[in-house]
Amino acid sequence: MSPLEIRKYPDPVLRRSSAAVEVEEFSDSLRNLIDNMLETMYIFKGVGLAAPQVGMLIQVATVDIGQGPISLINPQVIETEGGDIAEEGCLSIPDVYLEIKRGKKIAVTAINLKGKEIALEAEGLLARVIQHEIDHLKGVLILDRIPSLERQMIISKLKKSWKKKGGELM
Repeated sequence: MSPLEIRKYPDPVLRRSSAAVEVEEFSDSLRNLIDNMLETMYIFKGVGLAAPQVGMLIQVATVDIGQGPISLINPQVIETEGGDIAEEGCLSIPDVYLEIKRGKKIAVTAINLKGKEIALEAEGLLARVIQHEIDHLKGVLILDRIPSLERQMIISKLKKSWKKKGGELM
């Protein structure tokens, strides 16, 4: 297997909402996508990866903070407790690290690869990563979670960096 291409900001696919996966669609191709997403996440040293980051607008995310892989299909945060601010990065916005406020503890429902609904509670880094990946499924980036002035400055820096590399922001 070779890694999937990670879409980078400002790719418009990163701003679109993902469609729910129908239980009838649990096929070998979905399992293969999840396997490829996990491999891609590990190769690029990420702790989470959402399907839109590899160009697929479906509600699928993979997470591994060093405790083994978790695959989440149609995940939803149903409860949030507390708040915590910590630095986050994103494979789709390389070399940008921002202080982001997230729920400290969350309860999540999702569907597993067997098509069964699961519920899990997460706190700390796992809660943060799951919330980050669910944001991707809604077309939300870490840039959207910071004040607008700070966001404008970062986007300006990204534009300058992009132009130095011979590209243009879309």
